[in-house]
Amino acid sequence: MSTRPTPGDLVFRDATHADVDALVELVESAYRGDSSRSGWTTEADLLDGQRTDPEGVREVIDRADSRLVTVRDADGLVACCQLENRGDAAYFGMFSVRPGLQGAGLGKAVLAEAERFAREEWGVRAMHMTVIVQREDLIAWYERRGYRRTGKFTPFPYGDERFGVPRRPDLEFELLVKTFGP
Repeated sequence: MSTRPTPGDLVFRDATHADVDALVELVESAYRGDSSRSGWTTEADLLDGQRTDPEGVREVIDRADSRLVTVRDADGLVACCQLENRGDAAYFGMFSVRPGLQGAGLGKAVLAEAERFAREEWGVRAMHMTVIVQREDLIAWYERRGYRRTGKFTPFPYGDERFGVPRRPDLEFELLVKTFGP
């Protein structure tokens, strides 16, 4: 079992194709199936099926305007996130923390590093993300970190099983935004 890493113990690096299988396993473990229930980010009550697949992960790795960041400690892969440069803003997605390590500050450290990178390296003025509106606990977590709800919604991609099999008919995403200071 992994010990709880501290921010100083973490190594952030861009993902490569050699990381694809481990990244798919991490993302799936954080959001789908029974293993995800040991953490608090599970979507198992909302969606069945997959959250991502090897092809989707490779696409993110290969995109010129995107980074898929792996986060490792002495025991291996513990978290990941995607950053996509969209000009004035960066998009934050594919955020996953190993379920047994959730709730101890690792997610905060990863989010802070992603924001730092987007501000300092890309010079963006804001971070955007979309969250399933039924995930009130997750939205509240982001709000405590300075994100605000925008009231801008997009439909869940029903019928596209690459993103999961919905267990209810009312899923949609809301855009959350954090604006960075001058």
